[in-house]
Amino acid sequence: MSLVQKKNDEIIVKGSNIMYILVSLATVGFLIACIFLIVHGLKFDSKYSLFYLGGGIIFTPFYLYITLWNLPGLIPGKILLSIIPGENGVIKSKKGIVPIKDIRNIDLVRNPLNLINDIVIETFNDKKLKIRTYNLIGDFRYQIIVDQYIYPYMTENAKKVWDRKINLENLRQQANYERQEPKAE
Repeated sequence: MSLVQKKNDEIIVKGSNIMYILVSLATVGFLIACIFLIVHGLKFDSKYSLFYLGGGIIFTPFYLYITLWNLPGLIPGKILLSIIPGENGVIKSKKGIVPIKDIRNIDLVRNPLNLINDIVIETFNDKKLKIRTYNLIGDFRYQIIVDQYIYPYMTENAKKVWDRKINLENLRQQANYERQEPKAE
């Protein structure tokens, strides 16, 4: 499954298979590890049994909390957002629709309570739209998606803000991405 799929004039952004596997292993794997620690701590067959038991009891609620937050993102084929590029383009998600021309700032922000990255879009009329990514989009992929499909249709001020945020040289070296100049129609 590709991260970005084109259907008619719409660009659909989904999570990559690798990120699905990593998020699943991280959330569920740590929860299983905590249960393993509790079970082996309760056997009291080692001088470290109290450490196992304590660590398992302390970290199980935290990893259960993280797992429950990530479960909605683990639905296979989940569409995180849709982009309709163009002069009258929009960004669509379950939370709402934002015209690309109204974007003042777009950023990938980690929520400190659940450790999930959100795409935060600020508009010129002081509205904020948070699109939950469930950590299924990496930083480089996010930057490439915004730079390739949203950047060409943003206002000049929004483009300047975006250019200050990203390092095109780093993207070229790490992800082999080159910004394409918009085609004259």
